Amino acid sequence: MAYCANDPVSEIMTSEVVSISPNQTMEEVERIFEEEDFNHLPVVDEDRSIIGMISKSDVYRVSYGLSVFHNRYKKVYNKSLFRSLLVSDVMTERVATLSPDKSIGVAIGIFKENLFRAIPICEDGKVVGIVTPIDIISKCVPEFK
Repeated sequence: MAYCANDPVSEIMTSEVVSISPNQTMEEVERIFEEEDFNHLPVVDEDRSIIGMISKSDVYRVSYGLSVFHNRYKKVYNKSLFRSLLVSDVMTERVATLSPDKSIGVAIGIFKENLFRAIPICEDGKVVGIVTPIDIISKCVPEFK
């Protein structure tokens, strides 16, 4: 794995990043995660500057926490709450970011030190990509591809 640790994260990042506004609802987040094959959404303001992250785990956690009714009406109740709950109410605000020229080794260090499972890649504060541990494994362990 050492041969890839010095490569820039720009080589492995996903460049076409789907993001969400802090004023969108959790219902919209849930729909995006149901339709797309990823687990993290950067939360950005009008000029695409990063202000937070939201994950599928956040959706599950909130859904479980809101489930005060453990009967057949649970899903209906949760849906109505998700329509009124905003992304800004749930998102993680303190997010580690990297610039595209930082090394994969730096990203590995962040993943080892924290509970983050995705790192937004930013230039001038604006999201230009995202990196996950799977991206690193795919690059550094050729058999995994």
